[in-house]
Amino acid sequence: MTDIKAQIKEFRIGEKIRGQRQQRRLTLQELSELTGLSKPLLSQIENEQVVPPLATLLKISRGLKVDIHFFFEDEGNRQKLVLTKGDDLRPDLQRQAVNAENRPYTYHSLAHGMRQKHMEPFLVEVKNSTWDDKLFFRHEGEEEFLYVLEGEIDLHYGNEIHRVKSGDSVYYDSSEPHGLVSVGDQKARIVAVLYSK
Repeated sequence: MTDIKAQIKEFRIGEKIRGQRQQRRLTLQELSELTGLSKPLLSQIENEQVVPPLATLLKISRGLKVDIHFFFEDEGNRQKLVLTKGDDLRPDLQRQAVNAENRPYTYHSLAHGMRQKHMEPFLVEVKNSTWDDKLFFRHEGEEEFLYVLEGEIDLHYGNEIHRVKSGDSVYYDSSEPHGLVSVGDQKARIVAVLYSK
């Protein structure tokens, strides 16, 4: 858990959220109403006591009217073209299931620095784990595309379970509860693209 907190501190996500909230002269209560997230949770995120999953960051980014990539980039970095070398990949954020020790997803941003974009591409490493309904996420106004590079995943989408193997892809409306786990003998690697309308 310490290395995850170190990663979060490196990105200063809590600080960026607080700065954007204060710049827009919003109270925690007002941000809570805009995002549907509780005031205590927002306070914990701002104080870097809680690791926010991507679905939570998407809600906060919509509430603050910033793109989600804002949380993962250096403030002075505003490029029109972003080339990400494989050797430069670093884990951006691990999504942790609530009340669970295992962290099944590690995200690597594939487009640091590009602002005002509708797509957010990630390389995602998915550890083998057992499905738990706490892994369900949903975010309104978003679509997702997944392409499996290695391994196999089970995509839980509403009441359905889809086995997605290496070379397969899936595109879906992410307002439906969804989540995934790696199945098989190795961890899965996928390219995930989140699209904000």
